[in-house]
Amino acid sequence: MAAMLRTSPEAHARFVPSLLTGFRTSRRALATSVARVSLSVSSSAHAEVVETAAVEGKSARWKPTCLYHTQGKCTLMNDPLHLEKFNHDFSVNLQVNNSFRDICSQDFDYFVILDLEGKVEILEFPVVVIDARTANFMDAFHRFVRPCRMDEQRLNEYIEGKYGKLGVDRVWHDTAVPFKEVLKEFESWMVDHNFWSKEMGGSLNRAAFITCGNWDVKTKIPQQCHDSGVKLPPYFMEWINLKDIYLNFYERRATGMKTMLRELNIPLLGSHHLGIDDAKNIARVVQRMITDGAPLTITARRTSPTEVKFLFKNRIR
Repeated sequence: MAAMLRTSPEAHARFVPSLLTGFRTSRRALATSVARVSLSVSSSAHAEVVETAAVEGKSARWKPTCLYHTQGKCTLMNDPLHLEKFNHDFSVNLQVNNSFRDICSQDFDYFVILDLEGKVEILEFPVVVIDARTANFMDAFHRFVRPCRMDEQRLNEYIEGKYGKLGVDRVWHDTAVPFKEVLKEFESWMVDHNFWSKEMGGSLNRAAFITCGNWDVKTKIPQQCHDSGVKLPPYFMEWINLKDIYLNFYERRATGMKTMLRELNIPLLGSHHLGIDDAKNIARVVQRMITDGAPLTITARRTSPTEVKFLFKNRIR
């Protein structure tokens, strides 16, 4: 079970345009106005902040995360060379400033950011949790997932094609477990953090999933549950599609995570399509949007096991 990884906030600067001062408008309207100006005027200040956070700490260079450690399976915590080569502090690059904020009240206490990997079957199940009230990093859960319907030859080819080019295929083979086991471990982890309990009817407790698109929860989770012979868990009945929130708050379309990072001048860290790195980068976008004053609300909800109702009229299709 993933260990608790606490954050240490780092200072950064924010710029709020003075021309907005004195406007009499609702908090949400003002937040939206700030967001529009923020993209064109203050992104450089945020970029400088993120760049600074990315290199501060014990080492002045970015280090890849130990993917054994994220799954609670690192056996080299006493090896200085290993500790120098790999990052074991998940809060690195996920710090926010406690002094400069325009945070609006959210409907939830926690945002559970999920970014699955694997088109045929799920190969990776990474989660990053952000405190909705402060934008601080809270914790992470990460598992590599072993497919249940592939023969050994096809599986090896699949993993080599997906993770071999990233140099993490060995870690995947060493640590991957079946989806059924991942769900059990994930549920135990959520119970430990009071994000979920069966006694509460199965829904998340003051928390909501955030995904970059609808595919993860709308499509892939139900498919994998079917393939693995498990019932769709009730906590996967609603979610926040960050693309829809981004569109309505900044009034700009973003086709994916990389577009959001680019438009907000947040540098991409890690390897794109390594799920845990993508989840961290999406979390950085979420942190930026929270501190910009964006209200993050549910964008989609299941009305039946096969039907989904989209709650935003203006949404990415």
